[in-house]
Amino acid sequence: MKLKSSSAGCDILENLIKVVSIVGPTASGKTKLSIKLAKMFNGEIISADSMQIYKGMQIATAKPTVDEMEGIKHHLIDFVSPDETYSVAMFVKDASECISDIISRGKLPFIVGGTGLYVDSLLNHITFSEEQRDEKLSLELRKIYEEEGIETLLKMLSEFDIDSANRLKTEKNPKRIIRAIEFYKTTGTTITEQNKKSRLVKSPYKPIKIGLNFKDRSKLYERVNKRVDIMLESGLLNEAKEVISNKLSLTSVKAIGYKELLPYFNGEKTLEECIDKLKMETRRYSKRQITWFKRDLDMNWLYADEYNSFEELLAKAVEIIKKGYIYG
Repeated sequence: MKLKSSSAGCDILENLIKVVSIVGPTASGKTKLSIKLAKMFNGEIISADSMQIYKGMQIATAKPTVDEMEGIKHHLIDFVSPDETYSVAMFVKDASECISDIISRGKLPFIVGGTGLYVDSLLNHITFSEEQRDEKLSLELRKIYEEEGIETLLKMLSEFDIDSANRLKTEKNPKRIIRAIEFYKTTGTTITEQNKKSRLVKSPYKPIKIGLNFKDRSKLYERVNKRVDIMLESGLLNEAKEVISNKLSLTSVKAIGYKELLPYFNGEKTLEECIDKLKMETRRYSKRQITWFKRDLDMNWLYADEYNSFEELLAKAVEIIKKGYIYG
């Protein structure tokens, strides 16, 4: 608890839960930074990565190894079967429980990952009506997207939720458009209406937000390409062959790193062509992540290429967290 000054100049008593969020595009260095910070601030890490939740998908999702974790406890990694569907509502519930557990043991929760919808929904305390899924409808909508394109889906959505259609039009994310249509068809409520209702409940969290990025985008893309090369050296081909051979859910099948290699396994393209495709899709994904997180005006951005060393970057992150504790 601490006294905070309101805009009217009065002191009001607040009791918000301090959490640190570390976000940014893939290959930006979130894992290393968050582990070092968690060690310094007696913290534990809650992964906010929609693909690291799946068992057996180690290399493509860049899960930290036991050695990389340096003894820091990680939550919500490697606990869902790839044939199971996992939603943002489930993540918010699970992550909220993790935060309560971490706080109860006198530790600081770190929310770390690149899945923006997960992070925002958790920190803004978005509440969800009981999840209803229609996988048959979802598959039908996916087929429409593959055959007719994203504009057909947007037209369908605009018929009953023009606000969501306009918002999702700029993101060009077929998965979210399909989910918005499916949500309305199964609940009778639009995503826009649900979002308005969900924000009526004040968030219990006071997040200290750190965004990791690069001023020179080409340097980030170099890191992305290098990461793919390292994944291949670490056995990505064998992992991809194993994952693809098993039944995947509508969410796990979207993981980058497997479907891009399928044409190689089927003898349709060379390995080099598929690797180039994988690198390109990963770069595109990193760009979408940056676009998402850039909307947050409360983000404290750290540009890795503006620092002479990791130690300098770490020191700045420490400064941000300490300032958040004192003045937040």
